[in-house]
Amino acid sequence: MLDIAFDRLESKDSPILHSDQGWHYQMKQSSHDLNKHNITQSMSRIGNCLDNAVIENFFGLLKSELLYLQEFESMHFKQELEEYIHYYNHQRIKVKLKGMSPVDYRVHALKAA
Repeated sequence: MLDIAFDRLESKDSPILHSDQGWHYQMKQSSHDLNKHNITQSMSRIGNCLDNAVIENFFGLLKSELLYLQEFESMHFKQELEEYIHYYNHQRIKVKLKGMSPVDYRVHALKAA
């Protein structure tokens, strides 16, 4: 999987790979390969599942609200994914954010401060 990702990266790209602390992510060769391709390695802390809770929640929503609803061709999926992320940040309201989207909530919080 990483070899395929490495081939697709452009020189200006600098992604973050977040993972658990599985043995294959802790190997020196893995860290070396990630550094070589300008990828920042991020791992959850031992015994702290909350490190992954926010992103796991987002991916769960992404799957149920986008991925499982249709079949995609690779380029079409990229466009749909970008549109979903915009929708999630600017239009999708959350009860925990007082019925606002994440962007609206941040703007509201800054005005109140």
